[in-house]
Amino acid sequence: MPLGRELPQLLKQILFYKGRKFNFEVNRLRLPNKAEGDWECIRHPGGALAVPVTAEGKLVLVRQYRFAIQGRILEFPAGTVEPSEDPLETVQREIQEETGYTAQKWDKLGEFFLAPGYSDEIIYAFLARDLEKLENPPEKEADEDIETVLLTPEELEKAIIEGELVDAKTISSFLLARPLLI
Repeated sequence: MPLGRELPQLLKQILFYKGRKFNFEVNRLRLPNKAEGDWECIRHPGGALAVPVTAEGKLVLVRQYRFAIQGRILEFPAGTVEPSEDPLETVQREIQEETGYTAQKWDKLGEFFLAPGYSDEIIYAFLARDLEKLENPPEKEADEDIETVLLTPEELEKAIIEGELVDAKTISSFLLARPLLI
């Protein structure tokens, strides 16, 4: 087999942290060229994201606080896939909790890795249409600081270009949904 076609051999795996949302491990690998090295990896169960669209063609986003960047960012509603939960179930729950909307029509847009250089987290993206505002939306989780924001596709595109919207999963999902929004 030519060099570069073989996969590295796992020599040792150490779990450094087992958390509520992800695990952190260090893996000792031997490359096909026989060199050895350590690779850090975040193991994540995956996330599901909705691109919600109102009957008027507005996109429903949330502005929420993200500790890792010490600030609030605009993003589509999303959440971590729970054990034995289908990604569609995850996103249906999350859209209600985060925005107070529910959708009657769901289309899978695709799936993609968020940061494959150090994590196996995959995002399952869905288009949510025929939205209805819930009369009694579920309570937001106590540890979430979320505000609902409605934007047209053009306003969202402008926010991306001007650097106001910097969330990779939102930008990627918008790109997948864009042909269906025209």
